[in-house]
Amino acid sequence: MKILAVQNRMGIGDMVIFLPFIEAISKKFKAPVSLLVKESSKAKEYLHNTKYIDHIIPLLRNNKNLEHDGIIGFFKLANKLRKYKFDKVFIFNSSARFNLIAKIAGIGKVHQYPVFKKKNQHIVKTAQRFIKKELNIFVKSNPKININKKQILFSKKNFKIKLNEKNILLGIGGSGPTKRVPAKKFIEFIDLVTKKYKSRFFLATGKSVQEQKILREILNSKHKDKCQKLDNLSIKNILPLISNCDIAVCNDSSFSHLSAAIGIKTIVLMTDTPLMYGSYSKYMYPIIPDGEKTVTHSTLGKNKINSVKIFKKFKKLIK
Repeated sequence: MKILAVQNRMGIGDMVIFLPFIEAISKKFKAPVSLLVKESSKAKEYLHNTKYIDHIIPLLRNNKNLEHDGIIGFFKLANKLRKYKFDKVFIFNSSARFNLIAKIAGIGKVHQYPVFKKKNQHIVKTAQRFIKKELNIFVKSNPKININKKQILFSKKNFKIKLNEKNILLGIGGSGPTKRVPAKKFIEFIDLVTKKYKSRFFLATGKSVQEQKILREILNSKHKDKCQKLDNLSIKNILPLISNCDIAVCNDSSFSHLSAAIGIKTIVLMTDTPLMYGSYSKYMYPIIPDGEKTVTHSTLGKNKINSVKIFKKFKKLIK
């Protein structure tokens, strides 16, 4: 049985959220599942140890004349998929384009979200209903990523992880400016932690100008000797280190999704996206801006994240 899953959302977090549903398909048919995903999902960086994943096929499409854009790209993708000789496909979106591509690719059985009904789809609940309808399975939203044990031990030695210290991942980056909590808030949190605990902080962020600015502000603080930056490492190399951390404090970013999926308790600083993105996993503990009852798009709450609230949550979880 050869099975394909189509997940065309862009982000790492989106890909992580869909993992339980892909695993459920694999268990149902007792076969690994291949993925058609955008390269921006960086799936190869964190799914290489996942046994229920077979091929990871890049979807080269963003409406900017990439290989799978337009009419020509439509047939290129269909021809590419035909070579794999898939028996089934599960399409986690409502696009008629992918439905037609699957049929032209000769895939015998097509399972898909209701076509042309994309509006107001809840990313988790829609996937749950889909798998329940197609396979009669209820899937809990608790993604897991497997990390090689030898890599975890190597990372522990390489980064000189000490058991008498609290090793803390700080996910200080974010895909957009409204998601990036100011450096000041992280520094205040570090102040509070270091007064009570012997600690070490690992700073995970991207290479954008604004992310690097936040990184520099933290490294230029009085805590620089307790901090180690990770921005020159690939996600593949950072994941074993995260496995050695006691806890993570992250913006709503790729690292909040990855650390929770590894099984690390993760405090998620929610500033400008629906609360669900920081609470779908049992390892996620969201912090919302002061004065807000929930969070959604346009909340714009990064300056209202309270470092004392983060520390209080940290103390409860670190025991």
